[in-house]
Amino acid sequence: MDKLKILLAKGRIYESVYALLNDVGISIHLPDRTYFPLTNQKDLAFQVVKPQIASVLLAADKADVGFSGKDWVYENGVQDKLEEVMDLGFDGVKIVAAVPETADYDSILKKKVTIATEYQNLSRQWVESKHLDGIVFRTWGTSEGFVQDAPDSIAQILIDNTSTGSSLKANRLKVVDMLMESSTRMYASKNAMADPEKKRKIMELKMLFEAVLDARDRVMLEMNVAKENLDTLVKEIPAMRSPTVSPLFGGNGYAVKIAVKKSEVPVLLPKLKSLGASDILEYQLRKVML
Repeated sequence: MDKLKILLAKGRIYESVYALLNDVGISIHLPDRTYFPLTNQKDLAFQVVKPQIASVLLAADKADVGFSGKDWVYENGVQDKLEEVMDLGFDGVKIVAAVPETADYDSILKKKVTIATEYQNLSRQWVESKHLDGIVFRTWGTSEGFVQDAPDSIAQILIDNTSTGSSLKANRLKVVDMLMESSTRMYASKNAMADPEKKRKIMELKMLFEAVLDARDRVMLEMNVAKENLDTLVKEIPAMRSPTVSPLFGGNGYAVKIAVKKSEVPVLLPKLKSLGASDILEYQLRKVML
């Protein structure tokens, strides 16, 4: 099989995917002034590109796999030319329409408006769906500053991505509509998924990513319990399937292991003590394959 060509997007996506690959065991190193990271995997080849074009290159079959925000896939109009392999859940954002806090949204919709945005196609589709008399003004970033409640404001509506809404609030803007939700996804080209060997490798990567992401959400708890408390303890504690139970040396009780979600630990630890558990240990997991 030829090397699987993988596109890594610059910026936040790169950092998130870099950490994920590292946890899987795939190391990459990007030398200065280059766009082709070195890796310890002979069957993989990486290239760094701008996040806005990763999906376009995949759709044109210039690579096999890429990581992109769902928003840019739809902005580029290539959602039907790619296959979404999995949602990594990184960098979750909402694409929203916003206006100045003091502005009357209904009044704005009745006038000819300018929309400030990086999302030209998504914005045009939104304008058409609202039957607005509007034009789209591409901002190339820092879009909030173009929208003010003033007669000479460059634009009257902002369409942008937001995670917490703090930047909108800081610029005295309010959300009036949501176009879509987005996060970092793993995509594959149609041709790569039609190739049995490439598809096998892509699905293996997916399996490894899922194992790491599941492990990030869980911890292992190990404890000892006296024989008379074992049945009650096992009935009351959560586990991925069932607890691992082993007799202690000398017949003085049992060792019990369970893998649980991190969010359960604050409530679970006091409960374990009350059920007779002792010598409780908590440690991180690297991979979890269900």
